[in-house]
Amino acid sequence: MASSWTSRERLERLLSGEAVDRPPVALWRHFPVDDQRARDLAESHVRFCRAYGWDLLKVSPAASYPLLTWGLQDEWRGDVWGRRFITHRPIQRPEDWTRLTLPHPRQGALGMTLDALAFITDALGPQVPVVQTIFSPLIQAKYLVGEEALLVHMRRHPQALLEGLSRITEATMAYLEALASVPVAGIFYAIQHAQYAWLSEEEYRRFGRPFDLALLEYARERFWLLMLHLHGQDIMFHLFTDYPVDIWHWHDRETSPTLAEALEQVPGVVCGGLHRETLLLGAPQQVQAEAREAYQQTQGRRWMLGTGCVLALTTPEGNLRAARQAVESFLGEA
Repeated sequence: MASSWTSRERLERLLSGEAVDRPPVALWRHFPVDDQRARDLAESHVRFCRAYGWDLLKVSPAASYPLLTWGLQDEWRGDVWGRRFITHRPIQRPEDWTRLTLPHPRQGALGMTLDALAFITDALGPQVPVVQTIFSPLIQAKYLVGEEALLVHMRRHPQALLEGLSRITEATMAYLEALASVPVAGIFYAIQHAQYAWLSEEEYRRFGRPFDLALLEYARERFWLLMLHLHGQDIMFHLFTDYPVDIWHWHDRETSPTLAEALEQVPGVVCGGLHRETLLLGAPQQVQAEAREAYQQTQGRRWMLGTGCVLALTTPEGNLRAARQAVESFLGEA
């Protein structure tokens, strides 16, 4: 039985709490090398979306895209997840945070991503929601200075780091303002540092939450779809249940809470159900079994099928097709 619903209609109804014909599904990946040019980045994403019929396209530019204007340098070295290797970090001393200037959002790599998004939204049209990846100020700070140095600055030079985070937030707001001129549905807001192995709750409340909320509230006024990604293990999920977002996304197959538990904690939609190791190393029937178990957890209520993070570049196509076909088996069950 085929559905006549568009992806946008399905997502909008899901977000409003209405019943849908079937759960939406989306997976995403990086496109290394292609992510250095607007047309290549756009065409790779459009082909991937059309090949599998995803209900949402999460655009994955190189993680360095907001930071090159500040002097960060990186290169492609063949990482299986599609990440680039940082070769130079511009923040060397605490006082360097105060030297960050406001970049122009339409120049350099920032402008390149806006051009790519314009190509993507034009090619897919309004019925396929597109979200751009926005990295939290703490993630951007990590790339600028390095993980260990970030923690040293946080604990020994907190005022300098807070000044840097404020400047990063201001620059990200300028980019969001420019992004609002492109017909994207919204943003995929990525957070990495809300892991107990990295920070305490007190540290996240001071160095993460104020900047997150400033950006999300700014985005809330400009876009209809905000997706929150909590990366990693042993996450502080309860700190984010009041964030002004529509979809909560995390590694639900690897860390708590489960999808069912999260549905009791957040007012919106949860996204997950598939382990990316299953998609990479498993068989199609294993992928579909995970999807079915996730459906049973949620009964298809306020749930979108996905995996915890980006796909490995070597993920078998048969497993991607299995994920897409899984949701078709739920037609008429909700």
